[in-house]
Amino acid sequence: MPYDLVIGDRGYSSWSLRGWLLFDAFGIPVKTHLARLYSDELPTMLRDYHPARTAPTMRTPDGVVVPETIAIAEELASRHPDAGLWPQDPTARAVARVVSAEMHAGFVALRSHCPMNLRVSYSDCAAPDTVLADLARLEVIWDWARDQTGSTTPWLCGDYSAADAMFAPVAARIAGYGLGVGPAAQSYVDAHLAHPSFRRWRAMGMVDLPDQPFYARDYPTRPWPGPTSIPAQAVDSGPSVNATCPYSGDPVTHFMTAGGRTWGFCNAFCRDKTVADPGAWPKFMAIYTA
Repeated sequence: MPYDLVIGDRGYSSWSLRGWLLFDAFGIPVKTHLARLYSDELPTMLRDYHPARTAPTMRTPDGVVVPETIAIAEELASRHPDAGLWPQDPTARAVARVVSAEMHAGFVALRSHCPMNLRVSYSDCAAPDTVLADLARLEVIWDWARDQTGSTTPWLCGDYSAADAMFAPVAARIAGYGLGVGPAAQSYVDAHLAHPSFRRWRAMGMVDLPDQPFYARDYPTRPWPGPTSIPAQAVDSGPSVNATCPYSGDPVTHFMTAGGRTWGFCNAFCRDKTVADPGAWPKFMAIYTA
């Protein structure tokens, strides 16, 4: 049996993003169960995951319910010691756990003023002093983590770890609200935006459910600052280059154009997540570049 993971709207649920990255970025298979925030869907779904009340919540193959991202990270690390969720080096592992714990419990001003919204990027959000103080603290602990671990990668403690998954929603907030940080911190944000798992999550988050009015803000907008992908758009009909969906292998029923050609998919979600960011999907890119 696979792991099960209850998540909220991908475009908005920062905690769900963390939980899903702990699987996808480390190659651990999982079956996701999507529920709309601010509706009856999430509490209804979680009735089968007692005593959980929030997304994400994991259920292990042997039936243990594990809410909260830090608990999920630790349990997955115990069950999959070779997956690399925490660094092998003891010093780096300790540092990764320290910064993860602070992220899990802190930065309330940033979270409140800038709720994660992957569907838009603002050029300014009139950040108050409390948010600027949170940004300054982030830079302190990010610099400290790299100094302590001697990291020469884009990540805090060497290879990508659970600590980086914990900070992915912060990177999304900095990108989404036009928040200014120093060069080292901006490089770290850029690494998150380019991470393959993050790109796939955001592509799905662009199309998985309707917009949530709670997250709308009256700020000036700008293009999303992440990697530029291949222009694509949905179309009503084929024929397509491919006869079967690159993800499921099923016959194609939905279509998009990209690179002057028409491509087919087995359902609207497979098509729409690819339209959102074709370059995020290795299985599509394999047929696109063939």
